[in-house]
This record gives sequence, C-alpha cells and structure tokens, in this order.
Amino acid sequence: MNRFIAVDWGTTNRRAFVIEDGRVVATERDDHGAAMVPRNDYPAEVAGIRERLGDLPMLLAGMVGSTIGWREVPYVAAPAGFEEVAAGLDRVDARTAIVPGLSYRDGTRADVMRGEEVQLLGAVAAGSVPADALLAQPGTHCKWARIEGGRIASFTTAMTGELFSLLRAHSILRHQIDRDATPGDAFLAGVAEGARHDLAASLFAIRARAVLGVEQDAASLASGLLIGADVSTRIAAGEAVHILADPALGALYSVAVTALGGTPHLVDSHAAFVAGITRIRELTA
Repeated sequence: MNRFIAVDWGTTNRRAFVIEDGRVVATERDDHGAAMVPRNDYPAEVAGIRERLGDLPMLLAGMVGSTIGWREVPYVAAPAGFEEVAAGLDRVDARTAIVPGLSYRDGTRADVMRGEEVQLLGAVAAGSVPADALLAQPGTHCKWARIEGGRIASFTTAMTGELFSLLRAHSILRHQIDRDATPGDAFLAGVAEGARHDLAASLFAIRARAVLGVEQDAASLASGLLIGADVSTRIAAGEAVHILADPALGALYSVAVTALGGTPHLVDSHAAFVAGITRIRELTA
C-alpha cells in the first residue's frame, strides 16, 4: 500500500521513481519521452519499468496523458486541488492510472498543463510554499500559477524557453547566441530592457550590435530580454515568487525577479513532485 512507482513522463524524457512512505528508494531516467514512444508501445514500456523497478502499482503523470501519449485524458478545470486531480485519474487497469492535468479558462483566454500540477500542488504539500503564493515553473514553457488555499486558482503559460531555443536555432541571431546564458551584467541589462516590452526591436538590436562590432554577451542579453519581459508581466513590486527549476535556470529567474523588485524563493522541484504524487496516491489507493 505504501510502495508504488511514479513516472514523470515528459515530451522528450521520463523519470521513474519507486516511492515508499513518501521517500524515493529507487529511480531511473531515460529519453523515452512521450514523443518518442508509439501509442501501441506503451503497454510494453510500462511492463519494462515494472520489470526493472518492481511489480508495483503505478501512477503516470505528464504528457503520457496527452494527444501524443498513451491515451488522451480529459483535463480537470482549475481552480483545483489534490481532490479534484485525484478524482480525474484515468485508470488504465486496476494498478495503473494516469494523472489528468489541468485546464484554465478566463473569458477568451485558455491554458493547459500536464505534469506541472503535480509539482505545483506538491510544493504546498511538502511545506515548501505557503497555501497562498505565486509559483513560477521555468522551462520550455514557463508556468506561472496562483495558489489560493492550497489549490491552483489560475495559471498562465509563457513560451519563454521555446522562444530562446527557436532564436538560437533558426533566427538571424543564431550565430550570436550559440552559448548558454549566465546571470551577469549582460543578462541584467537584458532584463531591464525586456521589462520595457519592445521585444521585437530589442532582439534585432543584438544583430545590429554584432554587425557594427559592438562587444556583447549576446546569449545572456537575449535570455535576459525574454525572461525580463516574462517576469515583469507577472509580478508586483515586493511580491514573493517561489521558483521550481533546476539550479541554472532557477538562478536566471531569481536574478530577474530580484532586479524587477520581487523576492525569489527557490524550491526543490524533485521533492515537490514526490510530495505531490504521493498525496495523489494516498487519495486513490
């Protein structure tokens, strides 16, 4: 009853954990993300995980429940907490279930998430953030979630990371931003410029400086522009922002939040996922 397998099944990667009494006792990570696994191969993939980690009950979260995953699971509408998420589980069989993900509507604005809800709610369950808080989950698609009473009241997704990747791979700036960003002076200059919300012109200026031979850390500047525009839109002066991210990306967002008048708090996203998926298991076992 207290031992199960949890899988955080992303688009390109997946992580599987054996969790016992709320603690991870075994784990594995590979590149068998949802985009890499044909729909008919999921039963064999799940069986393989059980062969390696144990013949245990399993909860699957993330893109496994999307249109590119095993089966499309209906979203649970926000506002929502653990109870609503647990009630929306899609049971594949008696010992295998998929976490549903969340949707949000506000007039004509619509948003969705799959997998992030486990970490966001889990951060509250782990005691890492208060029951009323603003959470940021940076990545390819940065999630900004308002937590009220321990539930996800609303959220916004910004394509910040994907835009940086597209600029680096396919834009006229690709030769200037061919390295990783660092949270130094160039990044801070980008944050300040990005907060003015003239991204199209600010990004082209990177190209112009390169043509004119002006020295610059273009990658950090471009990253600062994008993150500065994102953060400045979401936070109020003096507001606390709880950031769930890996150390490198978390550092960039922390610097940007501080520069724009907020107070950043880094949260262990791994511990948040474990706490969240364990709570869902407790409600459904």
